Amino acid sequence: MILYTPLSESDIFPTAENVYSNRQCVTYEGRTCFVEKNSNGEYQIIQLLSTDPQDYLDQKYTPGTILS
Repeated sequence: MILYTPLSESDIFPTAENVYSNRQCVTYEGRTCFVEKNSNGEYQIIQLLSTDPQDYLDQKYTPGTILS
């Protein structure tokens, strides 16, 4: 089976239900991102979901960036 999706395999077929309890899909500055809430209450970008290649070149959407 072939899935054409921007999601990773672990997002489609999770191994445990509690693994992604801190992750959310949010819209940040018009771009859809998967973010994770850390222990300080801040949100960190895990993955950018976009069809525009220019979005991936923008440093604001790099995985690991803390959102304000």
